[in-house]
Amino acid sequence: MSHFMYDVMGGMVDEPGPEAMGRVLDGLADADDEHPDVSLSHESGWSLSAFRDGLLIWENVEDDPAAATAPGEMRVAGREETLRLFRLLAAGDIASIEALPWRR
Repeated sequence: MSHFMYDVMGGMVDEPGPEAMGRVLDGLADADDEHPDVSLSHESGWSLSAFRDGLLIWENVEDDPAAATAPGEMRVAGREETLRLFRLLAAGDIASIEALPWRR
């Protein structure tokens, strides 16, 4: 498995394509305090979490804590930009995502 997503209720979707990514992202309409985000994780350990208000969190969840890069935060305008970033991560294009202006 090269990538997977968690929906807003914590259910896993293996190898989602663009349509499935869109459905998972649309689930943010049902987000609440206990289930605030959806995420896509790549086998490299990089993960992108999206919240209803446009907040994205970019982090490597498998990094050694002593050597880990601080998670990055950014707000994006719109669903399509979030889907674009999910597609980049699913394709393993870490460099393009890392090059964005993340606040660390």
